[in-house]
Amino acid sequence: MSTFERHHVAQVLALLAEPEPMPIVAVVGPRQTGKTTLVRQALKRARVPAWHIAVDDRAVLNGGLWPNGGRRDAEWLARVWEAAREEARMSERGFVLALDEVQHVKDWSRLVKGLWDRDRAEQLPLRVVVLGSAPWDMLTGISESLVGRFMPVHVRQWSLREMVAAFGLSVEEYLLFGGYPRAARWRHDWAAWHRYIVETIVEPTVNRDILGLTRVDKPALMRRLMQLIPRCSGQILSYNKMLGQLQDAGNTTTLARYLDLLGNAGLATGLSQYSDQPHAGRASSPKLNVLDPAIMTSALGYHPKEAQRDRALWGRIVESAVGAHLHNTLPAAGKLHYWRQRHRGGVREVDFVLARGPRVLGVEVKSGGTGGITKNFEAFRERFPKARTLLVVPPGGRQPQQGARDGRVPLDQFLWESASYWLEEA
Repeated sequence: MSTFERHHVAQVLALLAEPEPMPIVAVVGPRQTGKTTLVRQALKRARVPAWHIAVDDRAVLNGGLWPNGGRRDAEWLARVWEAAREEARMSERGFVLALDEVQHVKDWSRLVKGLWDRDRAEQLPLRVVVLGSAPWDMLTGISESLVGRFMPVHVRQWSLREMVAAFGLSVEEYLLFGGYPRAARWRHDWAAWHRYIVETIVEPTVNRDILGLTRVDKPALMRRLMQLIPRCSGQILSYNKMLGQLQDAGNTTTLARYLDLLGNAGLATGLSQYSDQPHAGRASSPKLNVLDPAIMTSALGYHPKEAQRDRALWGRIVESAVGAHLHNTLPAAGKLHYWRQRHRGGVREVDFVLARGPRVLGVEVKSGGTGGITKNFEAFRERFPKARTLLVVPPGGRQPQQGARDGRVPLDQFLWESASYWLEEA
């Protein structure tokens, strides 16, 4: 992993090379997706003096250059920034200050705004990178006080292509163990892998990031929702039905907001019905989908061989992995939905609908037989004549190749390319 570079490294390098006004680079995304590693790789390649400071590192806070009684507050951040300014003044090549997990500093965005504006007024060659695992918290601050001052780099879980290149995972291993790079080392030790996913990713994301940094009036409901989604990933459930399964009398608006928070945190999402009338889609029941296969498989507690033997479960894992891949690799302005409609006495469904402007692609996933697919696609194209369709079938058993034949593409090939590729180029 130390030598593998994601494409985000080049993004960060390009932003660090931007001329005045030197935007703040905001690297944001879910926990344990390699944000710190890629920023360190970019700083090394940039050949510019730099500090990478972990805001939540107690050793730095208590025994480092900027002690402040262990507090991660505005005073501490101002001291760090001023020290970085001095380094920038003395360096012929400028200086880079990278602040990791910056959301731990209360009201950080307001302070950063003032410090950044002062640097620009003095034409100081100090470039700033901020990293955080709580996108909703960071982006709220940015939208309120850093508009025009930052450039985001959005980091998601690793794709099949990346996990194969870095760790040599098979398609089946990717479907079982997911796209978290540090977890790959434990794919041969299920118990250790399971503890890592649950205790390092899922529970801290819910308890520390969502509940610790965002107002949640019903924490128990949030936790039960996170327990429900992996069991129901791939299913369309009304909010009222979810509330019934969660044994809660809360309102549907609260539940929809909690689902949005889980999506922002990179754990799970609720897809809306595709419609050429946007208000109709927003009013639909959501289709639940985890945002990485590991979130589903770790919650269900099946050992790998048990999961593969259960064909119904395996089909849901495959479909959920396709949905996560499409969500995590969407093109700019792209949207991901599902489609379902009563049609001539029956119900026709398409698992996923990719849309951007005039481009629409219906994607159906089959881990076994393909019966009924033709009728689903026919109904979909009848409703949306300009739409294209693509059927994802079991892996082809060979190195993925570009393109699709007869509207069919093997699963490994589909996961090899981004949603943007299938929507825009294929």
